[in-house]
Amino acid sequence: MKRFAQLIQELELSNKTTDKMEALVNYFNEANPLDKPYVIALFTGKRPKRPITTTLIKQWAIELSNIPEWLFTESYHSVGDLSETIALVLPPAAHTVEKPLHQWISELANLQSQTDEQKKAYILTAWNSLATQERFIFNKLISGNFRIGVSNKMLVNAIAKQSGNDTNKIMHSIMGKWQPNQISYEELTSGSHVNTDNSWPYPFCLAYALDNEPEQLGDTNLWQAEWKWDGIRGQIVKRNGELFIWSRGEELVTEQFPELHFLKDELPDGTVLDGEILAVKNGMVLPFSTLQQRLNRKTINKSQLDGAPIGFYSYDILEHQTIDIRNEPLSNRRALLEKLITSLSTKQIVLLSPTIKFNSWNELATIRETAREINSEGIMLKHQDSIFHAGRKRGDWWKWKINPYTVDTVMIYAQKGSGRRANFYTDYTFAVRDGDKLITIAKAYSGLTDKEIKEVNSFVNKNAIEKFGPVRTVKPELVFEIAFEGIAESKRHKAGLALRFPRIARWRKDKKADEINTLDDLRQLLNANS
Repeated sequence: MKRFAQLIQELELSNKTTDKMEALVNYFNEANPLDKPYVIALFTGKRPKRPITTTLIKQWAIELSNIPEWLFTESYHSVGDLSETIALVLPPAAHTVEKPLHQWISELANLQSQTDEQKKAYILTAWNSLATQERFIFNKLISGNFRIGVSNKMLVNAIAKQSGNDTNKIMHSIMGKWQPNQISYEELTSGSHVNTDNSWPYPFCLAYALDNEPEQLGDTNLWQAEWKWDGIRGQIVKRNGELFIWSRGEELVTEQFPELHFLKDELPDGTVLDGEILAVKNGMVLPFSTLQQRLNRKTINKSQLDGAPIGFYSYDILEHQTIDIRNEPLSNRRALLEKLITSLSTKQIVLLSPTIKFNSWNELATIRETAREINSEGIMLKHQDSIFHAGRKRGDWWKWKINPYTVDTVMIYAQKGSGRRANFYTDYTFAVRDGDKLITIAKAYSGLTDKEIKEVNSFVNKNAIEKFGPVRTVKPELVFEIAFEGIAESKRHKAGLALRFPRIARWRKDKKADEINTLDDLRQLLNANS
């Protein structure tokens, strides 16, 4: 645990990729061999189940620290992270216990079947034997809320550097189903177990945003253009008579989309398709807000099936006749994909994502401007000779998105962030005008520079009007331009509207609060895109 706590501290204190990479490599060189698979699991989102409720943990921490609840609450609002707050308010440990990370995680898992009194006795004993930083990690393990600023790509590159194994093989290996208590670090990083699971997906190939004029890509004949659809990226896997559907977030979502289950009978064994799960009706792609009605549901009723019918737009084929063909050029894979999709009986559910014919970059730019008419986000550009690599590789695939919508808003609420931002107000709520009132329309957490964050923080400290727990109501004076990808009706929001992917485009210091947009402006935008 001590070595893992040291790793977390090194990662949290550094903003440089090279320093984080070095910290990860050193950890995998030095750590307990049984701990390493658990660390990979934690960093890739395979969190252990929460054995104890947050309410009980908070209650026990207040009792042990012997402070009033209001003071604990104020401390929490100041720190911004419950696990860290508990670690800080507890009295110093009476003694230290040296246990490896995998043992702590196993013991926490065993608490699932125990009584609250047994759980309390274990937690208090643990707190009394851990230093502050180790307590913080321990609390994170209890809550299951383990977020570290390490991308899968960075983790894989560090493992590759430490182990000498191929990055693609490592990326493939850490996806899908595996249990950290049932596999060694060497087995996991070498990929020796990859083919034992029929459901195993491949790492997704991702694109960089096009940051130059498309003309710089050269001859148009070397590029395949497709629409960039706004849905759930997924892989359909058919092996040994079984069908599996994976999301890009490495979640098995087969049961959520019964419309696609016919593929179990029609896809040949040893087939893996890459594509986009969308709401599709009569061959037309519906808005993402329609698709949302189907997401994360354990059961799907007839009303949902009728209201948000599902389709799968196929982009690529990664496995053909049990053979991994990701290293074949895109042009070859596309030919195989077209032949396969054409052979299916239900072409209104599984469709071939169409390529876009164009003779010049200017012509494609004009076509791109029509993307929203078909609920697309823009255009994907893929080199005809590109392989299906793991993650992103600059130069092969590009996403050329249409410009976002924008709206001028005023900030009315602010809340402190977490982690390194725990001392600054970085979470903001924005409003537009509705007659004489201000009505909230979006929250945003990104888009400002460090200097601007400090300026906003100073404004909040000087101009806070009311306090609701960690939230501060502020004078409605700061105007921000909010960018977003789409707009939809929403019963969950007071405005009756929801913005998709809102973020701060810029701080409009040139505008006053009476110049912001109105709710009617947004409703007109919604109607124009209906």
